[in-house]
Amino acid sequence: MDEFSLADQSRLAIRTFKTIADAALLRGCYRMGGRTGNTLETALRSLSPEIYGSMNDARSIELNGLEYVIDRLPKGIEACHRIVMTAREDYEGASFEKIQPLKRRRVSYRISPTEMSFVITRGQSEIYDILTHMTFLYIEAKKIHDKMRDDYGYITTEWQRLENHLECLDDICSDDLDQALWNLSLLLGRTFDDTKRAYTRLEKNRQEYGSNNGLFRIIHSLGKSVDGESEIANAIAIHFTPSLSNWILNRTHARNWAAKIKDTIRSLKFEDRPLHIISANLHSFLNLVYGYAAVAESGDALPKDSLYDFIQSLRDNGTDIESYAARHGCHIIPDTSDSQIDCQLIDTEAIQSIDLHPEVGIPVDRMAEEKPIILVMDYAFGEQAFELMDELLYPWQEDYGSRILNTRSISIIGKAGILPGDKGDIMLANAHVLEGTPHNYIIENDLDASDLEDSVHIYTGPIITVLGTSLQNRYVLKKFQDSSWKAVGLEMEGGHYQRAINAAIIRGHVSKNIKIRYAYYASDNPLKSGQTLASGGMGAEGIKPTYLISKTILRKILLAG
Repeated sequence: MDEFSLADQSRLAIRTFKTIADAALLRGCYRMGGRTGNTLETALRSLSPEIYGSMNDARSIELNGLEYVIDRLPKGIEACHRIVMTAREDYEGASFEKIQPLKRRRVSYRISPTEMSFVITRGQSEIYDILTHMTFLYIEAKKIHDKMRDDYGYITTEWQRLENHLECLDDICSDDLDQALWNLSLLLGRTFDDTKRAYTRLEKNRQEYGSNNGLFRIIHSLGKSVDGESEIANAIAIHFTPSLSNWILNRTHARNWAAKIKDTIRSLKFEDRPLHIISANLHSFLNLVYGYAAVAESGDALPKDSLYDFIQSLRDNGTDIESYAARHGCHIIPDTSDSQIDCQLIDTEAIQSIDLHPEVGIPVDRMAEEKPIILVMDYAFGEQAFELMDELLYPWQEDYGSRILNTRSISIIGKAGILPGDKGDIMLANAHVLEGTPHNYIIENDLDASDLEDSVHIYTGPIITVLGTSLQNRYVLKKFQDSSWKAVGLEMEGGHYQRAINAAIIRGHVSKNIKIRYAYYASDNPLKSGQTLASGGMGAEGIKPTYLISKTILRKILLAG
């Protein structure tokens, strides 16, 4: 029998992780240190995702991966022994602390110091994301626990000093802090510089946002959580409530989300006007459409900088721009369904009287005569994209029968990992391939490289829609890049959006001539050291590709309709 390639082994590991996670959901619970947990751990170790760096090195703790995970899980998760995933629950009358992670739109509640409840509102992709992060944390916790005691079972000097430092950490001086970090670096098997960088980044987020407990306490709690598993009552376990599977199957959150949008469109009497749907971050179109005029109204001198420099200067003008937009045709639709997806409805008839930045290049007298409506919806998460778009495009009932939205175009502006390029480059999809399934979709993308400026590197090709960004490694990604797929990037939503769009075309919910636009800016390159998601966000370098794509799509909508 031929041996599996590393890519084949990795793909099997991804499939195994998904299958076992689905089985655990149906079963209702599992212990991290039990058979199911061990199988998930083995699959993740076999996959060895790029984002988790040195996870498989027993000698050292993976700090970049730890920081990435801590930013995406609720504060205090490292000390919890029982994790409960549930459908929407009514916690309003309870005393439980509501927590939202720094870099994920998910809601959780602290039930007790050692118990956390996640309210799953974004489908199975959210479950896979949480389970991947929890499995990684457990792997690192066991490595830390191994360093608590020496070969004879005695507490190590490094662990004793860590516990001593915790007692006076809040009042520690710089010299003592360096000594504490030096001791911690020995415990973690990392260099002093690595440890200090991780401490500084986590401490900044702790002080500014209260999003974590700081590196010292996180490491201590992880080690103690595994140490407590010697008593079965303290075993770290994941629970799924019985209602969760039904809630996911019924798509209640997505249905309620779409209903509110349609109700808003009808209440504003916009249902007959052409509708253009855009999935993007909410600030980009708000700034692009209203930023220039809002600054002019405030009396500030209009900057002569380029569009991208101007956008960067708007960092402190958010409230003024939102106020101006609300008076000039922008209707905010806050989410009340727990889907975590807010929306904006822009009436383009109301913006014909305002000035756009000159580089947007849309003369008022050339705007489309039909006065289209633009619906901007915030980023979805994984499979949630299918549920939201499918429900949004579905007809609603009126007294005389069913009715559909007058949808003319759907544009997806997303973040993606790039394979042949660098952070800040742009990818245009000509197909989406859903990883681990037979589903793939050819796309007649209304965006072409010639539509965009040549000052940015642009790559056109298939985009892989993956199960999770934490479930990828270089062998799988290189396979997609170097094989006849010739993929240029990976992300989590595009294929799911296209599945819903294709279904809507087949069912007659949208015209087969609808304009489809997919453009992604590279937030990372998972194949390059120092450019993975665990290396940090893009910052200002993301402004140009984001607003270049946004400007191009806005021009197509307003000039062509």
